[in-house]
Order: sequence, then C-alpha cells, then structure tokens
Amino acid sequence: MANPLRFLVVDDFSTMRRIVRNLLKESGFSEADEAEDGVVALQKLRNGNFDFVVSDINMPNMNGFQLLAEIKKDEKLKHIPVLMVTAEARKEDIVLAAQQGAAGYIVKPFTKATLEDKLIHILKKTGLQ
Repeated sequence: MANPLRFLVVDDFSTMRRIVRNLLKESGFSEADEAEDGVVALQKLRNGNFDFVVSDINMPNMNGFQLLAEIKKDEKLKHIPVLMVTAEARKEDIVLAAQQGAAGYIVKPFTKATLEDKLIHILKKTGLQ
C-alpha cells in the first residue's frame, strides 16, 4: 500500500537521488520529487507541499546544513522533518545535524532496511505515521 507522504530528495548526484527515490518507492513512499542542491530544494519546498526532506550534506551552492537552517527558520517549513545523508560519518557532523534540528542522520552507502528503519522511527516520533 502506498503512503501519501510527499518527499523531497536533495543531492547533487542524480544517481544518488534516483537510488533514494527507488528505495522510498520500494518502502511504499511513491510521492517523491528531487532537487540538485539546497537552493533548488528551498524553492521547491516554498512552492510545494512536502512532508519530509532527505538531504545530502555536501552539495554546491547551498549545502545540507544551510538548507536545514533555512527550513528551521521558516514558519511554513520548520515542521518538516529532515533526514541528513552523508558519505562521511564524522561525529561533529552528526552532533551539528542534531543541534540544528535534523530528525535523523544516515551514512552512505545505506540499505533499504536502514533507510526504512530511520524513516519509520522519524515518522512515528513526529506523528506523521
């Protein structure tokens, strides 16, 4: 059964965006859009109706931390959970993500099970599921 939640997948690599979208679809989340950096993501978030953001940290123009900060200071967007994704498991990044209000953090490469577990935990915690 498909879940009606709308996701925005933000990553500067189109292959990674496609992988995340496919994993979301396999997990029952078929409503997903993409953005190649934080600038595009913020425009889409302000113009669209999204329930969840899955964002890479290292991107050009506006990185994941900058995007997270913009989301959290926007009254219309601050309720949206943001799952941070990165290739580097640096403790300071994990701490910074938590301090800035990220709903969670996963390290690439990750499996469908890892993504699903994290999403379900966040959705329950935020009351979206």
